[in-house]
Amino acid sequence: MPARIKREHLAIVLHKPRYPENIGAAARAMHNMGLARLIVVDPLNCDLDRVLKMATHAASQVVEQMQVFPSLSEALAPFNLVVGTTARLGRQRQVIESPAQLARRLIPYTRENQIALLFGPEDRGLSNENLRSCQWLVNIPTAEFASLNLAQAVMVVCYELCMAERDKAPAFHPRLATRHELDGMYAQLKDILVRINYINPENPDYWMNKIRRYFTRMQLRAKEVSIIRGICRQFYWYTEKRYKDGLKDGRKESG
Repeated sequence: MPARIKREHLAIVLHKPRYPENIGAAARAMHNMGLARLIVVDPLNCDLDRVLKMATHAASQVVEQMQVFPSLSEALAPFNLVVGTTARLGRQRQVIESPAQLARRLIPYTRENQIALLFGPEDRGLSNENLRSCQWLVNIPTAEFASLNLAQAVMVVCYELCMAERDKAPAFHPRLATRHELDGMYAQLKDILVRINYINPENPDYWMNKIRRYFTRMQLRAKEVSIIRGICRQFYWYTEKRYKDGLKDGRKESG
């Protein structure tokens, strides 16, 4: 039996789109492929008349239900899996999937997870900082000119998701930790690793990027994140206790 996408668990997230026409065209592409959940983050211009003109009447419901957030962290907080789109490749952009490969891999995760497909601004795409919020990256192969129109990129990814539904049903995948849960874990890890001098406090993000990539490969569940945070809390308690015990011993010796 073909695998089925749980479409209500999928969201298209447009980060800082510059033109309302691109928002409307993306909404139309989503509607063509049966997706309805559109999230827009900090748009430069969200003129609804211009958005609806490009969306056409058919996709007006996608626009009417569209959510707008002031920040990317707030928009991504409830999602278990964030997939970022990128045209540029480099050392910090190592986990690359084609849209077809991504779609086949993604479908089973839609059963138990909230998934965001993240697209960057038209002029520069997603920054390295934005990509730290992504567990996976997808690159749309092109010839010599790599820059795609925003709505075109949305259509390519959504189309491949629909095509992948025709494949044989893949194995079950569990619910992953949300972006909010992961961000809390990384903040706690960063704090404790600086405290124990494992990473340089003047440039902690260099090592944290390596740690993020390591945990991304593991695809952590919420319970696993909770265990790691519990270990961090125990480290913190123990270092504080050792510090206070040292102060007490010092006062006794001086007294």
